[in-house]
Amino acid sequence: MLDKKTPLLRSMEALSAQAVRILRLFGDSTTKRVITTVGPEQEYFLVDKKLYDERPDLIYTGRTLFGARAPKGQELEDHYFGAIKPRIAAFMQELDEELWKLGVLAKTKHNEVAPAQHELAPIFSTTNVATDHNQLTMETMKNVALRHGLVCLLHEKPFAGVNGSGKHNNWSLSTDTGKNLFEPGKLPQENAQFLLFLAAVIKGVDEYQDLLRVSVASAGNDHRLGANEAPPAIISIFLGDELTAILHAIETGTVYGGTLRVNMEIGVNVLPSFTKDTTDRNRTSPFAFTGNKFEFRSLGSQLNIACPNIMLNTIIADELEQFADELEGKSDDFMSALNALIKRVIKEHKRIIFNGDGYADAWKVEAARRGLTNLPTTVDALPHYTDEKNVKLFAKHKIYTEVEMQSRQDIILETYAKTINIEALTASDMVKRDILPAVSSYVAELASGVATKKAISDDIPCEAELDIIKRLSGLQDCAYKKLAALDNAIIGVKEVGEDPIEVATYYKDSVITAMTELRAVVDEMETLVSSDYWPYPSYGDLMFRV
Repeated sequence: MLDKKTPLLRSMEALSAQAVRILRLFGDSTTKRVITTVGPEQEYFLVDKKLYDERPDLIYTGRTLFGARAPKGQELEDHYFGAIKPRIAAFMQELDEELWKLGVLAKTKHNEVAPAQHELAPIFSTTNVATDHNQLTMETMKNVALRHGLVCLLHEKPFAGVNGSGKHNNWSLSTDTGKNLFEPGKLPQENAQFLLFLAAVIKGVDEYQDLLRVSVASAGNDHRLGANEAPPAIISIFLGDELTAILHAIETGTVYGGTLRVNMEIGVNVLPSFTKDTTDRNRTSPFAFTGNKFEFRSLGSQLNIACPNIMLNTIIADELEQFADELEGKSDDFMSALNALIKRVIKEHKRIIFNGDGYADAWKVEAARRGLTNLPTTVDALPHYTDEKNVKLFAKHKIYTEVEMQSRQDIILETYAKTINIEALTASDMVKRDILPAVSSYVAELASGVATKKAISDDIPCEAELDIIKRLSGLQDCAYKKLAALDNAIIGVKEVGEDPIEVATYYKDSVITAMTELRAVVDEMETLVSSDYWPYPSYGDLMFRV
């Protein structure tokens, strides 16, 4: 078990010390401590316990390794806005009560987009406490679900073709006097202190894109990132039109005229008039500014939030230290030095700001043109953890030593490899012991039906049965070959050696590829085999019969 508590506390102390230095420059002599706060939203799936017990893949791996899509998925998005089912509502009520007993202030709960998917959001607290509370939340979810005949799935992608589950890390900075340092105010263009802290985030995220990607890396999250409300692996910042326009004005030295605030046109006189929000929310952005905080949306649902917050705190502490070093001693011309610093940061790091569609293929091209990193998998990302600049960062702030970082890198890669190995062995076992025998039995049943018809009369048509027999027989042979390829890939890891990166790379390139090819054939067979013969509950059963 890796210690995450001590590094997290160290990172919070480092950030506090540097943030207080910045506040002193703005004449704040009362703040003694700056606190990082987090509100981690938690997404999860609930499935019936009896159906869960019939799925070896869910039991061993937490996700479905096979499964044809149900006729209905999330395309209508009616689950998100639909009423909560009584059984789920009872679970949610007891979950709230159990969490309150533990001091976890769970507040918001609702259906998520995918069928059988839900979300819980707590009230914000200090990062240290929020991390403990989130761990308690996940454990309590599992225990309460069982009391309702349900199983809580916290895997990042338990079902293919629908939303995966994330954990949105809403991160902010507050003083011990209660002031949110990311609160822009009504005139953010005139709020120099806010703009300086914003500049620190922009610069930090740009310089340490790789670390933020590493902080959310796992075998499960690799399946989730890049679609269905999960952000892409390319790290960027969403600021919205107003803040982006303010920064552009600062960079170019032009006057920001402000965003015209207009009333929302409802068309109903009985409803109160209110001003239309000038910000927006981009669900495709990995790191979005949402009013007075940053929402890091890349975290997977199983992740311990300590890791990404250690990264965030340390990165911003380092940027604030650089700013403080530059601005201290400039009291005679502080505003000029401040404006020059903010302008320089915007000009040098604006490439990280992107308000568009993170799913679009054009963004990948544009991100490459900007020089942003694209690390699509854990194996692509992890080697960068121990890059020289990252080691220096953590050593400088006494968060990790180089040896500690290397050990963490090796352990994460080893966990990745073991996870894929368990999934591969489970997939192989399911196909050998259940799926191929089931297909054989169904084909034999169809063949028996054809023989019976022929015995009665050669004129009785058997086209349907013969076509299904032919298609299933071909798919069965194909599945058998793909199974052999998977088994060979599993065995082949013995020839790779012991280097964690090489082993993990082998699993990514060889074993996952073999699993994916096998699954494609098996899922097609499922659509042709009678449900009476198919050995496992279908996606429709798991997601809709709750």
